[in-house]
Amino acid sequence: MREEKLHILLCEDDENLGMLLREYLQAKGLVTDLMTDGEKGLKAFQKSKYDICVLDVMMPKKDGFTLAQDIRAINSETPIIFLTAKNLKEDILNGFKIGADDYISKPFSMEELLFRIEAIIRRVKGKKTKEVTEYQIGKYLFDTQKQILSFDDQQTRLTTKECELLTLLCSHKNQILERNYTLMTIWEENTYFNARSMDVYITKLRKHLKDDETVQIMNIHGKGYKLVVPEPNN
Repeated sequence: MREEKLHILLCEDDENLGMLLREYLQAKGLVTDLMTDGEKGLKAFQKSKYDICVLDVMMPKKDGFTLAQDIRAINSETPIIFLTAKNLKEDILNGFKIGADDYISKPFSMEELLFRIEAIIRRVKGKKTKEVTEYQIGKYLFDTQKQILSFDDQQTRLTTKECELLTLLCSHKNQILERNYTLMTIWEENTYFNARSMDVYITKLRKHLKDDETVQIMNIHGKGYKLVVPEPNN
C-alpha cells in the first residue's frame, strides 16, 4: 500500500476491539502498537516515534483526553484521532480544543478508520511539502487563494465560507467528510444554526458545480458529505 510503513499508536481498553483493529491495520501494511490503558500509551509514545495516534477516550488509569494533552506536550505535530462512544457536543469540543485531527463515534467500520488515517496522513504530508492552492474538480479549476472557481472562460468568485468548505471537501475528495468535523473546523461550534448554515452553503456549492455532470456533492446519511470527482486515470 505504501513504500514506507506508517507506525500507529492504538490505545483501546476493549481488548477484543483493540486486537481486531490492530490485526486489520497490520493486514493493510500499517505497523500498529496496541496499548490497553492511557499510562501504557504514554510510555509507548515516549519510547517510540509514531506517525499517528488513535486514542479511545474512555480508558483506565489515564483517559484519552488526558493522554492527548500529554502527547501534545511532547510533540505538538503528531496527528490524533479519538475513538469514542461519546457524541455530546461538550466532548467533541473538548477533543478538538485539545488538538484532535479527527473524532470517530462508535460504532464505526474498520475501513472508515483506515480511510480517515490515510486522509490525515495525506494532509500532514501535504503541509510539510507545500500548501495546495489549486484543485482540479472535474472540468473546474479551484484557486483557493483567489477564491475563484473557473469553468472554461467563466469565473465565479466564492465567499470566504464557500471557499473554506470547498477546500475541505477537496482535501477529502471521494471520501466522507464528517459533519461534526466540518462544523468544528469551519464554524468552530456544532449548533443547529451552524448546521443549517452549512447545508445552505452545500446547496450553493452544488449550484456552482452544476455544469460538470461528473462532479457531485453527495449527502451520506448519518455521516456527512462526499465530493465525488472523476479520478485522473479514469
